[in-house]
Amino acid sequence: MKYPKIRELKEAVVSLVTPAFTTKFPHKPHTPYENFRGKPEVDDKYCVGCETCANVCPPNAITIRDDRNNGKRFITRDYGKCIFCGMCQQHCITGKGVVLSDKIFDLTVFEREKIIEEQEKELVVCKHCQAIITTKEHINYLHKKLGAKAFASILNLNLLNEKLQLAPKEDTDLEIKDGLKRKDMFNIICPNCMRSVLIKYI
Repeated sequence: MKYPKIRELKEAVVSLVTPAFTTKFPHKPHTPYENFRGKPEVDDKYCVGCETCANVCPPNAITIRDDRNNGKRFITRDYGKCIFCGMCQQHCITGKGVVLSDKIFDLTVFEREKIIEEQEKELVVCKHCQAIITTKEHINYLHKKLGAKAFASILNLNLLNEKLQLAPKEDTDLEIKDGLKRKDMFNIICPNCMRSVLIKYI
């Protein structure tokens, strides 16, 4: 039988007299270290539904589903797939839409559905080709960023009219019939349809 080395004997004695390194979670709340990257917390007030976080998410924990019929965008976040890389926070266009918190141990659940969250945003849809342009909150955010320059776009003018009430909604909400015409450029249409109108009539 070989006698243990002095170093190994020392480690054994130290481990006997020192407390356990592991925390008391879940009996006591866990206090993480500073700059700990935990669950991404979404602030719906600042999240504009622009789809950027879904595009940069490596494990596809964030998915987007658009419903043209109801004019809704559904953003689903599955924290069971999240690797807490912080890409969503880093690339958020508003800078406040999603922020990594210090919560991670509370995500431990027996049913996976309990750690899936869903958001809902209102879409802006082209009245001619039904193409999805973006969300209303995204457009409004761009208005604030651009300031007076936002009035250079007819699409922006139509959406701004809902807030500013520059003209009655009946005058701006024109029905599109028999293909795109010059008057339709004053309706809510996508950039491709707007280009077709401008090439044909201007």
